[in-house]
Amino acid sequence: MGSSVTRFAAGLLAVTGAALFAVDGPALAQSSVKIGYALSRTGPNAGGAAVTTLPNYEMWVKEVNAAGGLKLGDKRVPIEVVQYDDRSSAEEAARSLERLITQDKVDFILPPWGTGLNLAVGPILNKAGYPHLASTAVTDRAPELAKRWPNSFWLLGTSAGAANTLVDLLVKLRGEGKIGDTVAMVSVADGFGIDLSGAARPALAKANFKLAYDKTYPVGTQDLSPIVNEVKALNPDVFIAFSYPPDTLGITEQARIASFNPKIFYTGVGTAFPLFKQKFGANAQGVMGIGGWSGDSAPIKDYLARHKAAAANGAEPDRWASAVTYASLQMLQQAIERVGKIDREAVIKDLQTGTFDTIIGKVKFENNLPTKYWWVGQWQDGEFYGVGPATNEGARTPVVPKPAWKAP
Repeated sequence: MGSSVTRFAAGLLAVTGAALFAVDGPALAQSSVKIGYALSRTGPNAGGAAVTTLPNYEMWVKEVNAAGGLKLGDKRVPIEVVQYDDRSSAEEAARSLERLITQDKVDFILPPWGTGLNLAVGPILNKAGYPHLASTAVTDRAPELAKRWPNSFWLLGTSAGAANTLVDLLVKLRGEGKIGDTVAMVSVADGFGIDLSGAARPALAKANFKLAYDKTYPVGTQDLSPIVNEVKALNPDVFIAFSYPPDTLGITEQARIASFNPKIFYTGVGTAFPLFKQKFGANAQGVMGIGGWSGDSAPIKDYLARHKAAAANGAEPDRWASAVTYASLQMLQQAIERVGKIDREAVIKDLQTGTFDTIIGKVKFENNLPTKYWWVGQWQDGEFYGVGPATNEGARTPVVPKPAWKAP
């Protein structure tokens, strides 16, 4: 509580030779756009932030500054970055944002990683009048929050949307005779897991699925083998885990070790991460999870190549919120440049009403929410394709049943 906030790379990420501050003159023109953010560099959220959020923030800043900066009126000005470690703590995230607003006086703030932290900082960003493009938060409160905080935009939508799309897919597969009625579900005891499992229970019940197992586990749980062994003993047709990245990897590894191989094996955040494919190789085939993308689209292929070129060690993005996060930065940039000056109220208005060209297609918000999402993805031949909703352009046919685990 008493330790100071760690400040990472505070200062300039500007084009070489760009003058940031006018030397003289009574009226100082806007010479840089100061953008701040607090991300989880440490703590349980660090893995997700390191894969999904930080590489996109850094790539976007680098690309914008390489092009001369953000266009304000008839000139371009570089982006200056101030960033902190929120240590995966809501209190630390709030403290960091207060500092960005009151001490660093940043022009815009980019959001933290994860549902819980976006909910924690929402009131601060609303009170201070900063646009809040929450690109890594899934909550059923999104429509309500968008009304309460009209500066906020919830790009991953609602838990009900995710749960209903998954259940719709299960209903279709059951109707095709590919799965039965029995479902086992586990969830992490954090905002994401609580919301998703809370939405899934009534959706499964309405569709007459039998929920044979339904348990939560604390954030940071190291040994997930007891859960996997309990579920295996029930022999469900469908296994659902609304899990965070470390848990997703742990649950999948334990399932492989235990030869637990249901017809549908679905895990939460992290399934779409490149690390999942790297760790499990051929065993990733057929695994489903939250998210997905149009892996064959030209804009996504271009984004994937640029991300690999820009990121440390050629790291790939995740196949869900990474692209949404980058798209949110494109939206922010287009709104700022259309307004042509640092006017946060006008930028929020443009985000509410404008149409944006992004790597995930054209986006126009309705009541501060997008109208199209990928909710279910599946690893197929080395790519995590969107399979639900099936009506989305580029949707793949799911592979069911999941292939058997192979020996490592």
